[in-house]
Parts: sequence; C-alpha cells; structure tokens
Amino acid sequence: MRFTFNKSLLVASVLLAISSQSAFATNGMAPIGLGITQKAMGGAAVATSENTMNAGTNPASLSNVDAGWDIGAEVFMPDRGATISGNNMGGGMTADGSYDGNGKDMFLIPEGGYKRQLSDKHSVGVVVYGNGGMNSSYDKAIPLFDATGVNKPGINLEQLVVAPTWSTKINENNSVGVSLNLAYQRFSANGLQNFTAPVGSLQQASSSPNDVTDRGNDASTGVGATIGWQGKLSPTVTAGVAYRSKTNMGKLDKYKGLFAEQGDLDMPAATTVGIAWQATPKTLIATDIQKIEYSKVKAMANTNTAGGLLGSDNGSGFGWKDQTVYKIGVKHQVKPNFAVLAGYNHAKNPLQSSQTLFNVLAPATVEDHVTLGGEWKLNNKASLTAAYTHAFDKGVNGSNSIHPTQQGGGEANLNMEQNAVGIAYSVKF
Repeated sequence: MRFTFNKSLLVASVLLAISSQSAFATNGMAPIGLGITQKAMGGAAVATSENTMNAGTNPASLSNVDAGWDIGAEVFMPDRGATISGNNMGGGMTADGSYDGNGKDMFLIPEGGYKRQLSDKHSVGVVVYGNGGMNSSYDKAIPLFDATGVNKPGINLEQLVVAPTWSTKINENNSVGVSLNLAYQRFSANGLQNFTAPVGSLQQASSSPNDVTDRGNDASTGVGATIGWQGKLSPTVTAGVAYRSKTNMGKLDKYKGLFAEQGDLDMPAATTVGIAWQATPKTLIATDIQKIEYSKVKAMANTNTAGGLLGSDNGSGFGWKDQTVYKIGVKHQVKPNFAVLAGYNHAKNPLQSSQTLFNVLAPATVEDHVTLGGEWKLNNKASLTAAYTHAFDKGVNGSNSIHPTQQGGGEANLNMEQNAVGIAYSVKF
C-alpha cells in the first residue's frame, strides 16, 4: 500500500508538470538548482544528500539519502522587457520604443522524488523536475518581427524530465549512480511574420516559411543520461561529480522553419563538480561549479551571421555561449527542528551583445541570485521546506544588433529581474 501511494504521488507530479504553465529559467535556460531545498542553497547539490531531489543533479546521492519521497512546487515570477532605439525601417516606420514581455508573469514549477532501498548496496528511485524553458509574451507588436504592427511576438518553451535512477555503494565512502533522463518538451511561437520570407530582404528569411510562427503547440521527446560519483574525502568533507549528456530531442516539425537543423532543439550537456563541508556539527557549506554546453546545440548557439536561412543547419539561432555557473549554499541547524538555508548563484549570461535582437524572444540576462529558506522538522519522518530566490535586475545592451540595411539598424536592449517562492514536503520511510 505504501509503495502504491507514493507512486501515485509521483504520477500526479508528472501530470501537474505537463499541464502547468512554463517558466523562464535562470542560468540561461536552466534552473539554478533541482529541488526546493537545493534552490534554497543557491543550487549547490552535487556533493550533498539532503533528500531525493539531489538525485536530479547527482544520481550517486541516492545511496546517501533516506528512503522516502519528496513533492514540491515553486511559483516563478520573472519581469522581462526590451527597448529598441535608433531604428529606421524606411517609409516613416520605426520599431523604437519600450516593450513589456510579461503577458504571463507567474508560473508554477512542480517537482517530485522517490527512493526505495533494494539492499545494503543498491538503491532505486525516480526524480521528476522541470528542466527550465523560455517564455516571453509582449504587450504589443514589434515591427522588426511583424511589419503589419498587428501580431504580438512571444515564445513558450516547456521542458520536463522524468529520471529513473539507480545508485550503488562501492564501499563505505563512495557511491556511483546513473539516471535515464526521459524528456518531454512543448513549444509555440507567435508574431514572427517578418521571418517567413523564403528568400528576400530580411536577414532572418526562412527555409520553410510556413513553419515559423503561429503554428500552435508542438512537442517532442528525447532520451539522455546522467552519471555521477559522490564520496567522502574525510569525516567532514564530501565531494561529487556528475555529467549529464546532451538529450537528443525529436524535431519540432511545426517550427522547422525557425530552429536550426529543421526544428531540432536538444537539451544541452552539463558537467557539475562540487564539495560539501560540515564546518561544525550544525553548519554545512556546499559549493558547486557547473558548465552548461549551449555551444553544442545549434538552435541555441548559431549567430545571425551563421549564413543560412532560418531552419537550415546554419540558420540563425540565439547566439548563446557556454555558461559556467558558480553556486554556494549554507545550511545551519538553529534548533533540532529548524534549520536556516541560504545561498548565492552567479553565472555570466550566455547572450552576446551582437545577438540581442533574436533574444528579445528569450531575454536570459540575469546573472546574480540570492536565496533564503527554512526547513522545519514536523516529526521524525516528515519535514517542510520553504525557499525564496531573487535574481537581480540585469540588462544587456545591443551592439550592432540590428542589421542597418535589412532591418533599419539601431539596437535591441534587454532586461530581466526574477523572484520565486517554493515549498516542499518530505517523508522518510
């Protein structure tokens, strides 16, 4: 009965994740961490074993957490916008002005995790999480995207991962684990009518003009893997390493004229290393360094000078660079039944100033995050965790970002700020 009940909770979490609104993630296209507890510590998680959600970052951690389950949700509230200046499209037409991208300004991100101990060495489980995404929904048409001035631009990308996980203890101090990442993504785009010309005056002309914009939702699935190690270096120091492969997704056929490689939008690979130090019996300090390989996904990495039509192998993308993320978190046990959590997360945004026009659709500009949370033990088996994250306002100004001949020149300037609150409930068997 217990196993059936807990499995039902995870199924409910999956259904909730699929049906929920999407969110714009914060380290480029990725969340700062996986799990409410982990986010409260700035996302640092590869060397810690707080609960089952750690397995989303490092599957080896499943050997070191108590058997049980976790379920939670975060309300994510981004504030994003763009300003166009110095533009002259001819005939008295200009795109100059400020644009508010907050047509949707509140998003729900659910999560869930489960662990079962098979033997002294072997553990199995599953983790369900939102991998991130992109969202913008502008308040009015942007003439650079739709010269008629009628259609409001925006995109919506949702990504969900369900990760069955196995972990084993090699010896008393070391464990290894692997997750199979079963991924689902859904995408839609609107208001990009200027990019639908087969060949012509527009820089972003498309190889498949009927598959660029206003096609409704399209979805694809894919498979990847995460492998990890976690080990004690001393009685107070634990280290961890995890590698998540690129998740090869099926093509988004309805948008094969927008994304490079005929609608191929894969989830990038990421490598994470970190150390956790039990500085005192009551204080844990954890640090992670993570590299996200956006440069290996053409739809994300190609620039507007790649040379091809939209949708082709060399078609324009968002021009994102690889991103290195630095995370540090602290957990301090104030009382036997209450702990304070805090963290800091920093990563230089992956945008290039010459690529800001296309990134009006995906203004992933934030770089610095602070987090704060609390963990309450309700009894010997159950606990409640709450977390708050603030990403400081950050702008990226364009530099030669709008083609002077084909689009009238000028600059596209972007900005974003974020807040998020989350809560999670944990049960140990």
